[in-house]
Amino acid sequence: MIFGNIEGIRNSVLDKLESLYDLKVDKQTIFPIDLSSVLCDVTNQIGREISAAIDRKGRVTSIAVGDSTTVDVPLVDIKEKKLSGIRIIHTHPNGISQLSALDLSALLKLKLDCIVAIAEENGKCNEATVGFCTIENDILVSESIGPMAIEEAIKVDFLDKVNYLESQLKLSNIEEDNSERAIIVGIESDESLEELSELARACEVNVIYKVLQKKSKMDTTFYVGKGKLEEIAMLRQALKANLIIFDDELTGSQVRNLEELTGAKVIDRTTLILDIFAKRAKSREAKIQVELAQLKYRLPRLMGLGSVLSRTGGGIGTRGPGEKKLEVDRRHIKERLYDLNSELLKIRKHRETQRERRNEIPKVSLVGYTNAGKSTLRNKLCDIAMPKDAVVKEKVFEADMLFATLDITTRAIVLLDNRPITLSDTVGFVRKLPHDLVEAFKSTLEEVVYSDLLLHVVDASSESSLEQIEAVNMVLKELGAIDKPILILLNKVDKASEEDINKLKENLKNMKIIEISARENINLDVLLDEVSKALPYSLRKAQYLIPYSDQSAAAFLHRNSKVLEEEFKEEGTYILAQVDDEVFNKCEKYLAND
Repeated sequence: MIFGNIEGIRNSVLDKLESLYDLKVDKQTIFPIDLSSVLCDVTNQIGREISAAIDRKGRVTSIAVGDSTTVDVPLVDIKEKKLSGIRIIHTHPNGISQLSALDLSALLKLKLDCIVAIAEENGKCNEATVGFCTIENDILVSESIGPMAIEEAIKVDFLDKVNYLESQLKLSNIEEDNSERAIIVGIESDESLEELSELARACEVNVIYKVLQKKSKMDTTFYVGKGKLEEIAMLRQALKANLIIFDDELTGSQVRNLEELTGAKVIDRTTLILDIFAKRAKSREAKIQVELAQLKYRLPRLMGLGSVLSRTGGGIGTRGPGEKKLEVDRRHIKERLYDLNSELLKIRKHRETQRERRNEIPKVSLVGYTNAGKSTLRNKLCDIAMPKDAVVKEKVFEADMLFATLDITTRAIVLLDNRPITLSDTVGFVRKLPHDLVEAFKSTLEEVVYSDLLLHVVDASSESSLEQIEAVNMVLKELGAIDKPILILLNKVDKASEEDINKLKENLKNMKIIEISARENINLDVLLDEVSKALPYSLRKAQYLIPYSDQSAAAFLHRNSKVLEEEFKEEGTYILAQVDDEVFNKCEKYLAND
C-alpha cells in the first residue's frame, strides 16, 4: 500500500513503488542501492518527495508520496529509553540533500534510528545526507553527516551509532530538546535587529547569533546575498540553531528557498509579532483579531510555509488558529475569515453602544510604542485620580516586555478641575507592524479615532525614541487619527540622560511636551493639569434649590453631575454642581436665583 498524496499517479508507477516492499535489506546496510534508484527515478517522473521506512530486520514497512517539498512520515511506536527501530530514506527533488528543519524535527520527535535525504537530479541519486539522534548535556539533539556520495552513504555504520545511543538512553534520563535557538538576520540597522531580538525574547526564543548585512533592499530570492546565506547555513550547523528569523516580511517562495538552503525553520518578523499576539490575547475579541490577521497572512503563502505549518514542526508560528498543514485549502480559510469578520462586526456594534452611553464624557487615549510605559501610566493615573464612588477594578497587566497589553481597557478618572474623563489603554505599536494586524485591530483602535485627546507616551530612555515616534505616527496616519490633539509624554525621564531629553525636545519643538516618570510618580499632577487645559470645557456651574417633596431630582444631580456644594435649607436642598447641557435642561425648573 502506498501512503500519502497519490492523486494523479499512474498505476504503473504505483506498482513500481509497491515492488519495494519485496526488497530484503541487509541489516548492516543503511539502505540498498536498488531502493534509492527506484525512489529517485519515480521522484523525477512525478516531481514529488517519496519516503521509505525500513525496520531493523531489513523489511520495508511503509512507502509514502508527498509533494514537492514535504512528505508524510509513517506513524511510529515510540518506546521509552529506546529508539523507534525505524529508519526513513527519502528523496529531495530540489537536488539538495541537506536535511530540512522538518527532517530533523521528525528525527527527534519520532526517535528514528536515522533519517536519510537523497538529492534527486534528472532521475539520478546525486548525493545523500544522513541524520542521527545524539546526546548533549542529557538532551536529545540531532547531528548530520554529509552531503556525500551515495556509495559513501550506503557504507555508513548506522547500527553501531544506534546501539551506542540506546545504551546511553538506558543509563540516563534524557530529555528532548524543545527549545528554540535562533539566528536573527537583518539588512537595515543594529537597532532594528536589537528590537527583533526583544521580540524573540518575548516569544521565549534564545537568540544565539545576529547577522547584519547592510543592503539598500532585500534580495527577492534569498533576502540576503546567496554567499551570506551560505555563511548563515554553516553558522546554523556549527551553533546547532534550529530557527532563523528574518527582520522583514518574507514571501512564501522566499521562505521555501531559505529553508531549502539553510536546513532550518525560517520565519519572518511578521510571524514573530503575530505569535506574540496569539500568546498574549486574552479576551474573545483579541483572539478573533489575532486569528484573522494570521489567516490573512497565511492565505497567499500556503505553499511556502512548510516548517511553520507542519505537524512535526511546533514552536513559533503554530499558535493561535492551530497548526495548519499544506492541504488546508483557500476556500476553507476564506470561509473562516468571513465568520471571524462577522463576529468582529457584532463586537464593534457593542462597542459603539458602550461609547454612546459615555458620549458626553471627554475621551482620552494612551498611544505609543510597545513597552513605552502606557499600562504603568494608566495604572498610576487610576490610583491617584479614581472617582471616590468608583468600584475598584483590576489593574492592567504591566511588564518590561514588548506587547504586554493587547486588550483595550477604559476607566473613568477625575481631573484636577473635578471633571470626569475616560482613559483608554491601547495596544502598543512597533516598527514594521503587520498591515493585516492593524486592519484586524481597527475595531479596538477605534477608541483612538473617537478620542478627544491622545497622550503619546514616549520612552525617553530609548536610543531609538525618534524612530519609535515616527512608527507610531505612521500607524495613527493609517487610522486617520494623526490630526487629533496630541500631548507628547516623555516617560522614564528618571532613566534618560539630560542630553537625550534635550535632543527629543529639539526634534519635537512644535509639539506640547511633558516630562514624566510613571513608575516614580514624577509630574503626574502636571500631566492631569495639562489634560484639563487641552480638553474642551463643556460643563457649566449651576445652582439648584430642590423642594424636599422632589428629592428624586437631587438624586439625579448626584448621579449625572459633579456636585460641588450641598446645603439643606428651609426651602429645600441647595446644590451647586457642574452639569452638561442635558442635565442643565432637565433640571432647569429648579435653578436658584443668585
